[in-house]
Amino acid sequence: MESGGRRLRRLQGSREEAAAYYRGHRVPQRLEEALNALFPQRPADIYGELANYLSKFSKAPVICKLVGRKVLDGVGQPTLEVEIYCRVKNYEKRICSTVMSSHSQIPENALPETTEADEKERNDSVNTAVEWVNESLNTMLRDLKPTEQCKVDKMLGEYFTKKVEEKKETQKQEEAAEAILALTSCTPSATALPGKKKAAKPGKKVAVAERTIPPAEPAESVLCGSLAIGGTSLAIAKAGATISRIPLYLHIALLKGNQDSPKEITLPLPMVTLLNCEKFSPAKLKLVKEVMLIPPVQLSLKQGIERVLDIQKEMMRLLEPPGKAPSPQLADSKKGRAHNTGKKAPVKGKYEILTGTFKSPDEMVDMYVELINKFPFIIALIDPLRKEDRQQWNNICCNLGSKCYLIAEDAATYLSKLKTDQDINLPTCSGVVLKYINQTKVSDLVELTGLLDGQRHITILGSPDGESSDDSLVDLAVGLGARFIKLGGLSRGERVTKYNRLLAIEEELAKNRTLREAHLEFVAFAEESQPEKQLSDVIPPPKQDSLPPQRSQPALQVRSLSAPPPENSTLT
Repeated sequence: MESGGRRLRRLQGSREEAAAYYRGHRVPQRLEEALNALFPQRPADIYGELANYLSKFSKAPVICKLVGRKVLDGVGQPTLEVEIYCRVKNYEKRICSTVMSSHSQIPENALPETTEADEKERNDSVNTAVEWVNESLNTMLRDLKPTEQCKVDKMLGEYFTKKVEEKKETQKQEEAAEAILALTSCTPSATALPGKKKAAKPGKKVAVAERTIPPAEPAESVLCGSLAIGGTSLAIAKAGATISRIPLYLHIALLKGNQDSPKEITLPLPMVTLLNCEKFSPAKLKLVKEVMLIPPVQLSLKQGIERVLDIQKEMMRLLEPPGKAPSPQLADSKKGRAHNTGKKAPVKGKYEILTGTFKSPDEMVDMYVELINKFPFIIALIDPLRKEDRQQWNNICCNLGSKCYLIAEDAATYLSKLKTDQDINLPTCSGVVLKYINQTKVSDLVELTGLLDGQRHITILGSPDGESSDDSLVDLAVGLGARFIKLGGLSRGERVTKYNRLLAIEEELAKNRTLREAHLEFVAFAEESQPEKQLSDVIPPPKQDSLPPQRSQPALQVRSLSAPPPENSTLT
């Protein structure tokens, strides 16, 4: 008796006979339609074509398992990896994974006990995050489609809110227990008389002639285990892109554009760290943290990176003392710890710009105005003032907003503090540096960058302190339409991996003819703008000629972080 497959091959040239044969053998109608569609094409491999055709009708892949584990980041600190497994055509398949970058506020010169406490807290946070992923989140997200990013992020947000409330309740119970213990053990001699410690010496007066820096805002506490939220959200986004068979940057762009595919995409300009002034400053400069180079927009990214590398090699040669072997990483900095910069620790309400040299907030604005007028190729200042000094942010933007970008980074460390309803809770500035850390979700970045775009701020995606080799940050920056990307120096594998990813995306967009040329445009701020107003209310419409003519064709654009470069450095 002739088999069905042999009969099919024999009747390959006759659509009518094949259809009649399978109707007689009660073949499903969908298979008959597939055969009718395939026979006129006379494919060489009828079974392969049939399988491809019928795969269109298979069930969409769904999440079947999440796996969390503790791994090491670029500086050997523990962090979280999240793997996504999906059920694809009835088979469990590993789709992707992501490694979160860690973030620390502990300065490098912290006391040993502080460092030890920070390391313990980091380990506890990662262990808790692994537990969340493998237990609660694994159960909660099972059978959801990885392409449902908004739905997943909403569930992650609700889960995180629940954990925050549980933590608050636990703290209340602990405080109540401590209060009861204190009441039962206190003695009359231990009770301080009110007002004794605050008594001032008679006749002493406080000088109020100069405006001083407002006190520092309290740091936002980070919930132990919050890495699980950010890691899972980003892993789901990568899985959604993989399932949709598109690059992650395009998947992010579709999320931001409500599924409208962008016709053209502009690459973010890289801010490449050239000089770490905390290591190389001979004059004990307290104000400058880093000097960065931004390739000119007229060059391709590949050409710009090559030019930056040439300048970096020359800087290494100039800064190296005679007779010494060249230092391997000029712009490298020890990451995983926050740097202790002078501007974050003012003395008597003033900024310490050099060791023993202080300037008032008003003097700082005058200094920056003089700096930009003297060095017109400095196109951006990041955190030129403390985030609490909002009045001076307003003044510096009014004076320099049309000449360079005034960027807030410290004020944007935690995304949860940035948005208040439909306003941006920031000092007056040109834009912000956003970092994907802790409980940040992909939907948060999509919403926030859309809001920043609407209020005409520029967005910079920045690499956190403890970097990983995961290059998803680059795709996020491209898909979100960030103006700049801040990755550090051209050294170390975890950074170079990201630069290589940016070069690969440029090549892909150029091949698809969807690469749009970047441009720089500064916007003048209104003279009487107030920090509490929305930026869109105080900035006039942009002008086409707002970019000064002398900067339209720079050999290399120079960007300094917080202050001018060291006096003995030539950066042009």
